[in-house]
Amino acid sequence: MDDKILKKMEELINVIEKHNYNYYVLDNPTISDGEYDKLYYQLVDLEKESGIVLPHSPTQRVGDRVLEGFTKKEHVVSLHSLNKVRDYQDLFDWVNDMKAQAGDTDFAVEYKFDGLTIVVEYVDGKFVGATTRGNGMIGEDVSLQVKTIRSVPLSIPYRGRLIVRGEGMMTNKAFEEYNKNADEKLKNPRNAVAGAVRNLDPRETAKRKLDFFCYDIMLCDDKELDSQDKIHKFLSEQGFMTGDYFKLCHDAKQIIECIEEVDKIKAKLDVLIDGMVIKINDIVSRDKIGFTAKFPRWAMAYKFEAQEVTTLLKDVQWQVGRSGRVTPIAILEPVELAGATISRATLNNIEDIRKKDVKIDARVFVRRSNEVIPEIMGLSEEYESSKEIIQPAICPSCGESLVQKGPLLFCTNHLGCRGQVIDKISHFASRNAFNIEGLSEKTVEAFYDKLNVRKISDIFSLTKNDLLSLDKFKDKKAENIIASIEKCKEVDFSRFLFSLGISEVGVKTARELAITFLNYQNIRDAEIEQIVSIKDIGEVMAQSIYSFFRDEYNISEIESLFDAGVVIKEVVKPSVKNENIATKTFVITGTLSQPREYFEKLIEENGGKVTSSVSKKTDFVLVGESAGSKLDKAKNLGINILNENQFISLLKN
Repeated sequence: MDDKILKKMEELINVIEKHNYNYYVLDNPTISDGEYDKLYYQLVDLEKESGIVLPHSPTQRVGDRVLEGFTKKEHVVSLHSLNKVRDYQDLFDWVNDMKAQAGDTDFAVEYKFDGLTIVVEYVDGKFVGATTRGNGMIGEDVSLQVKTIRSVPLSIPYRGRLIVRGEGMMTNKAFEEYNKNADEKLKNPRNAVAGAVRNLDPRETAKRKLDFFCYDIMLCDDKELDSQDKIHKFLSEQGFMTGDYFKLCHDAKQIIECIEEVDKIKAKLDVLIDGMVIKINDIVSRDKIGFTAKFPRWAMAYKFEAQEVTTLLKDVQWQVGRSGRVTPIAILEPVELAGATISRATLNNIEDIRKKDVKIDARVFVRRSNEVIPEIMGLSEEYESSKEIIQPAICPSCGESLVQKGPLLFCTNHLGCRGQVIDKISHFASRNAFNIEGLSEKTVEAFYDKLNVRKISDIFSLTKNDLLSLDKFKDKKAENIIASIEKCKEVDFSRFLFSLGISEVGVKTARELAITFLNYQNIRDAEIEQIVSIKDIGEVMAQSIYSFFRDEYNISEIESLFDAGVVIKEVVKPSVKNENIATKTFVITGTLSQPREYFEKLIEENGGKVTSSVSKKTDFVLVGESAGSKLDKAKNLGINILNENQFISLLKN
């Protein structure tokens, strides 16, 4: 395998993840949808070409992290993303594939709204809560904010439990009206929605006069809705806005006619859309076709063509991340493009800069694909004052000399580089690592600047008095963070491995390593042949893991964690796969004594598989309290139903 391809994949993954954070968490996108899509599909194409999918690739991830300041809430049904096709040929191929699997099926075609995904729940016909998408498994409770949205009914005719999914939107009319009298103008309707729903003061949400367009049912207790057109009709009957476009098509030609029809009139619509969503109409066929880890296979988005303008590239700033990698950021003369003001974009690396021949104080082509974010395509016009972009020799964060590896730059000042240390500690504290609640990036910055925190292990020596010396820290906040740090000292081995930030190692690989090596000493002593023998771990990843545990600085830091009281929980590994569970397909529904991922992990470790929907291929449905339509469907299909005690018995036998 060509190391250049793997290096390029690693580079793309880091850039995409940073932009995911800016877009979904900060609501401050620094590149366009067009630029993002190009990066994403470069990665997709490289993965297809190489046959390798790195475990931390965003193509395997559903989603992104939850904002602090809101109550976290686990979704009853996980939210998947939508896969995208890039052209009509890809659309034809997907339609033909679906027909081969589902037979002579129809397809529902609807708008792809460009807003903020919201899940709303009703019980006995009454609104009981609303949640943002979050990372697809856990979102933010925004019930008070969503209640201010006029088009979200507070009561509906249906009296069972109903959970729906839709898009929070700000119409162009509402956007213009708001900006007429606003002291601080909103940049575009999409960011306006995200800022409104994620505002801790619901009164501010109400001022923006949002709308909610509903397009999917996540859970419906006792009503059989076996097609998308029935779902669409049912949602309308309950009083939800569903958009003014819904058509059934029989083939790709008809779907394309719909796409081209809407493409011509989209600029005249009062809401932002960035494409069309195509779904298999028949629900039984969907159950048969199923899901990937990230997408439903039976649905696809077609995103509209890019828009392009030119603007001045004023400067390039270089930024350092947790791995020490230094990345160039283009600073642009602000330009309006498809309803947004564009002022920044990522340039990837010096090779990308040279390839595109872009220069400071020169005009560049900027594309905004799918009407969301921009991408620098190349040089448009240069002047006498234009100058080459110079690759830095020292780190922009700490001033140390940089080391070049291929087209990439790295800062090796592990302890003294502010940007690198802050990113590293933020990763260590993140949800899939040590999960230290309250340790936001801003808090970590304060730790670095005011409390001289330089290593991960330093956070375990902090006291309540240390935190009280920081701005805006009072007793309760300080106590909560210290308690969270103390609580996380006992940690699963897989979380511990992920927290270390080993290059190439994501959540799934960390879990495989934990199951294989069981404890720290075993993985520290492991030879590269042992590591590469693990499923889905190639030579490059194995070398990265092997080298990490041969680095004196890394070992010293790990030992410091142990000295600080960190204890790794014992890994329980079954000697053989449980024959009751191996090769079996499970669906989990309802509220259980442990988080859903706990049971998923048990099933997968014993050779089983977990899916999200009940079908004839399902072997067992594990049910907890408040199990809904999945339980009913399992009963109708005659599938084995287990409560938690029965599942544990099955596991033990």
